[in-house]
Amino acid sequence: MTSISARPEIRESEGRPANDNLRARRAGPSVLDLIQVDHDPDIGRRTERLGVAVVIAMALGLSALPLIYSILSM
Repeated sequence: MTSISARPEIRESEGRPANDNLRARRAGPSVLDLIQVDHDPDIGRRTERLGVAVVIAMALGLSALPLIYSILSM
C-alpha cells in the first residue's frame, strides 16, 4: 500500500516561480543593458497622460461608429 501524507513532497521545479529572472541573468549581458536610462520622472507622467488620451479617443471613436453607420446607411 502507498502511504498518503498530508503534505506531499515538492519537486525542485515546482518550488521555483514561473518568472525565473535569476536564471536569465546568468546568461550574460543583454541588449537591454545598452539602453541608456533617463531618470526624468516627467517622462512617466507624460506617457501616462498620452495613454489616457489615446484610450479616451479610441472609446469616443468606437462609440461614434454606430452613429456614422446609421447615418450612411439611410
